[in-house]
Amino acid sequence: MKRVWALAVAVLGLLAACSAPVDAPAEDDTFVIGLSSEFDTLNPVLGHAPDGGSPLFDGLVSRAADLSLRPALAREVPEVNGTTVTFRLREGVTFHDGTPLTSEDVAFTYNAVLDPANNSTIRGDYAAIEKVEAPDPQTVVFHLKHPYAPILQRATLGIVPKRLLEGQRLDAAAFNTRPVGTGPYRFVSWTPGDKIVLEANESYWGGAPEIKRLVLAFVPDDNARATRMAAGELDATVLPPKAAARFENQGGVTVHRVPSADYRGVMFPMKRPVTGDAAIRKALNLAIDRSAMVNTILAGAGDPAFGPIAPGTTWHNPAVTGSATPDREAAVRILEEAGWTPGPDGIRVKDGTPARFTLMYPAGDSLRKELALAVASDAKRIGIDVRPAGLDWDAIEPRMAKDALIMGYGSPYDPDFVNYELFHSSYAGQGFFNPGHFDDPRVDELLEQGRATADEKERKRIYDEFQQRIHDQAPWAYLVYLKHVYVIRGEWTGIEPAVEAHEHATGGLFRNIHQWKRAA
Repeated sequence: MKRVWALAVAVLGLLAACSAPVDAPAEDDTFVIGLSSEFDTLNPVLGHAPDGGSPLFDGLVSRAADLSLRPALAREVPEVNGTTVTFRLREGVTFHDGTPLTSEDVAFTYNAVLDPANNSTIRGDYAAIEKVEAPDPQTVVFHLKHPYAPILQRATLGIVPKRLLEGQRLDAAAFNTRPVGTGPYRFVSWTPGDKIVLEANESYWGGAPEIKRLVLAFVPDDNARATRMAAGELDATVLPPKAAARFENQGGVTVHRVPSADYRGVMFPMKRPVTGDAAIRKALNLAIDRSAMVNTILAGAGDPAFGPIAPGTTWHNPAVTGSATPDREAAVRILEEAGWTPGPDGIRVKDGTPARFTLMYPAGDSLRKELALAVASDAKRIGIDVRPAGLDWDAIEPRMAKDALIMGYGSPYDPDFVNYELFHSSYAGQGFFNPGHFDDPRVDELLEQGRATADEKERKRIYDEFQQRIHDQAPWAYLVYLKHVYVIRGEWTGIEPAVEAHEHATGGLFRNIHQWKRAA
């Protein structure tokens, strides 16, 4: 996904690390993280870091390394009582400018997300909220339209100061690029196309960070990040497995592999003559060699993927898991039965239309490029001509309704997350939400029932059926789940690996960087 800084992570992670002797830490207490993308906004109301982990903001709750919720700006994690949820705020919390946090700030934040005039990209995630009230300075009451199972999971949204944003057009607010939060780091500067500089919040309610200056450097190209890491210009970055291999057993750095719910897959446009044919999509799903992708492209740092909910999580339906090795004979049978017959050049044809389509990928992403090339190679074996095209995001976005795309998504928090926007017909064509215009009334019903049902057993049944319908219709060809590979200079205590979401640029392993301490 494009330029999103959403710092979201979760849990129950295993960490495989290869360590080596460590260089002396920087004397100036500066830590530089190389990011693969720049963000559109730093305003939580407009979609910055809704799942928590931002060094600039705090939510009412945060997530522990086991995915459980823990208090943050709230004193405790409350019980959900039907359609009412009441939070009591932690006392003594101030924003970076010294003004106190009150319940009015919390109510303003959520109500601003819900206000259609603000055109928030995350508004749909909070649609179950009728309104949020502040009956006294330390109490916040959420009133829901109906029971909403993931409501506490949505309480990780960063809180903004009402006094700086009330009455403004939020899409043009100076706050979006010069934010004020309650988090462990305060904003210093943003040089577009280059970096953001943050400094430690010495008055942070959770304790002042040891790392006093945090620099977020934008380096979109994977190889460039690896080169700058090797040259000592970066203290940490996230790299594709192959690019990270050079740092194995290298003195002064540690390579961390962290499991995730982050998948890569082929998103198919559903309204096009070739990719709109279910036979093409199902055949490709059978022809793809996922085992080879994991072993070669990921260098073992991942797992085969068959659906939008990761194996090993509570909500995964094992019935949708297929074989990681291809079944090309079955793929050919599906194509033949659907009328796709070989043409003179070996490419299949149906009613005069060749089995040919473009598969886009972001040009600077070496991992997605290799996956696109592998898909094209596997497709050719069954007579489908897939033509990879490396483009920048500005060129990709307007073409997603007609050309396939190597996309990444995934969340370990709740099955409502991501899936509602990706597969509900009401989101068709809304940017990176449902870009292929998938439309299935039964899937719409299941997604609506899943977010409104409180009983976990019933929710499991609902999301099992949802996964089965997605599997049967194949609007995506899921390829791999990634292990996120970090390279970090120096030796630190306090690093907490956790199963991560797709969006993890400065979250992920960095989500609690304010708690890191240099090892003796």
